[in-house]
Amino acid sequence: MKQITKCAALIAAAGAMLGFAGPGGTPAAAPEPLDWTRCTGPGLDPRQQCALLDVPMDYSDPGSPEIRIAVSRIPSEKPSARRGALLLIPGGPGGDSLGDPSGKGQKLPQKVRDAYDLVGFAPRGMAPSTSVDCKLDPADISMTNRLPWPAPDGSVDGNMATARRTAEACARNGGELIRHISTANEARDLDRLRAALGEKRISAWGVSYGTYVGAVYGQLFPHRTDRIVLDSNNNPDHTRVTRNWLAAFETGVEDNFPEFATWASRPGNPHRVAATPAEVRSGFLRLAARLDRDPLPWPGANPPRLDGNALRQTMLSSLYDPDDYPALAEAIRAARKGTVPPVPEAPPESVLQNVAAVGVGTICNDVDWPGSAAGYQKDVDESRAAFPLTAGMPRGPMVCAAWPYQPKEPAVRVTDRGPSNILLVQNERDVATPLAGARKLRRALGDRAVMVTVNSTGHDAYLANGNACGDATVSRFLATGERPRRDLYCD
Repeated sequence: MKQITKCAALIAAAGAMLGFAGPGGTPAAAPEPLDWTRCTGPGLDPRQQCALLDVPMDYSDPGSPEIRIAVSRIPSEKPSARRGALLLIPGGPGGDSLGDPSGKGQKLPQKVRDAYDLVGFAPRGMAPSTSVDCKLDPADISMTNRLPWPAPDGSVDGNMATARRTAEACARNGGELIRHISTANEARDLDRLRAALGEKRISAWGVSYGTYVGAVYGQLFPHRTDRIVLDSNNNPDHTRVTRNWLAAFETGVEDNFPEFATWASRPGNPHRVAATPAEVRSGFLRLAARLDRDPLPWPGANPPRLDGNALRQTMLSSLYDPDDYPALAEAIRAARKGTVPPVPEAPPESVLQNVAAVGVGTICNDVDWPGSAAGYQKDVDESRAAFPLTAGMPRGPMVCAAWPYQPKEPAVRVTDRGPSNILLVQNERDVATPLAGARKLRRALGDRAVMVTVNSTGHDAYLANGNACGDATVSRFLATGERPRRDLYCD
């Protein structure tokens, strides 16, 4: 019996080395080579090509139906210098990178664009890949409902009701696919893409949630990785996953609001809201409390009122990028006068529905969430007392508190086992993926990784909100493989 088991393991390992094995060694057919055609769509580089990749819906079932993953690429600009393919792994969950070869990929230095085909994709569930839709009530796709902002008195009863409505709608309308959307399955899809591209190993640039996808890929398929850049990094704790990321907004806001407050109190700033940073903070808290008691009508917004949570959500969104500080300042100035700011531009409802469904599927299938309203209420009360800017939201119940399905497999634990070919880049002040969480990923990866910490503010570091030192370090690694010998601080 032991000999049979050993032989089966060897066969599975051989299949995995070739890229044709599912989880647990389940054989999977080799993917067909991709049939590239010219992409259509506004703003795309004419060189960008598109294709469709067939993958199993359920990697644990050899008879599983296939779904399609939409992929894109711009080939290496200098074939004689080509090293391989660079996957552009999007954030989210609920983002895609189909347009990135034409977009942020063109910000890459010439040596990097010469070395790699730039490859984007729409993760499983995201249109134009085989897509999912929960057909939520339009009110439930608003950010103040998708994130668990509690009631003015701190109650989570409304959050639990929203969770039940959303979970029921997704179970009713999401089909079988919504049960198979997860980070591990996205990583498996990416390995099928690697094989279809004809690459023995693949490089990647993952951003935000994409850093977790990249880390999970590197855990499941360590020897199929080449040069891996993880930018704006998530805490990889496999026991909590997105629950930790949500909770991180407490420290993320506290790390970043002082930067906004300094800017918003600066003499000569046309968007100035107070004379000192301390007054910016206290004034924001007073205004949010006033709007909790007496919301302003906000025609065209979802929901159509400017209440305390709408102001807090505006604050949270604006702290992602210092370029968005004026939006928060103008919302504060308008609300003080009893008026409202312009309604933020939003994607079409169909896109928001798709994004919401993929987000729900991913975060609820990755790890089980508690279902006790009392437990969430206790956590929210503690959070409101310690972190008043976020009013308890980071510890509230999301839809997973009412999710009717158990995860199909344990979340992947990220470890230090594997090649030393990972470079983390992290802004010191990042509202969504704070430095504290990035340090936990760095510790989990051990000698596999080096981290570049950038003295900068905002979400997304490399070629975005970072600095010249951090950008040069990452570009050099991608182009040449040269990585700092030890963790680096870029001042």
